[in-house]
Amino acid sequence: MELSTRTVPYKTFSDKIQIPVVNPCFVRNIYYISDRINISHNIMSIEDQIHKKINDNKHGKIFFPANFSKIGSIDAIHQALGRLEEKGIILRLAYGIYLYPKTDKELGILYPPIDEIAKAIAKRDKARIIPTGVQALNKLGLSTQVPMKVVYLTDGAQRSIKIGNQSIKFKKSSPKNLAAKGEISGLVIQALREIGNGKVRKDQKSKIIELLKKEKPENVQYDARLAPAWIAKIMLTSIDTQYND
Repeated sequence: MELSTRTVPYKTFSDKIQIPVVNPCFVRNIYYISDRINISHNIMSIEDQIHKKINDNKHGKIFFPANFSKIGSIDAIHQALGRLEEKGIILRLAYGIYLYPKTDKELGILYPPIDEIAKAIAKRDKARIIPTGVQALNKLGLSTQVPMKVVYLTDGAQRSIKIGNQSIKFKKSSPKNLAAKGEISGLVIQALREIGNGKVRKDQKSKIIELLKKEKPENVQYDARLAPAWIAKIMLTSIDTQYND
């Protein structure tokens, strides 16, 4: 095929350049070249972009496919996360829940506490949660028992998620049960519900009163109005003893 040349002006350069002119019948692809745009063969893949974003965080971070929604389609993101899991870069805790693992030389992979995972899920779903039962007792230091099935009240979607040999259950609840202003006082209400009326030991009551002294008095007063009368009585005792100390 014979080529001819045509002299054309080019704004960026003072000199003119020679551009080959090819018979249109033989042209399949036309490329427009600009001195302001660099065309590179090293464009990052979706997997590389996700990997880079993960690396920008500390080990121990929990991720969801939604964290990468701006990078590609949901199917492409799931596939990329699957490949990163196969390479050992991330761990899959459950469907759609991934961990950028933190390791210890002696202990190996350090998995996040179940409560941290639950909070990450709630943050993603923009939902409120509060632990109940044994988990509430455990967080307050009233029990050393680690529950295999952790139940959280939520105003989000009701669901159960299996994490290793443990499970998280999000139980739909009324707004009143999630309206506590204080983190400690909210936990106290759920812990006392688990113990039961008339079953609270003296040492447990003393421990709860001491914990509530760390809470703002106005929060305790507000949250006591959300609790059953017998729980409210214990909660308000913390304010009385605090002022008497």
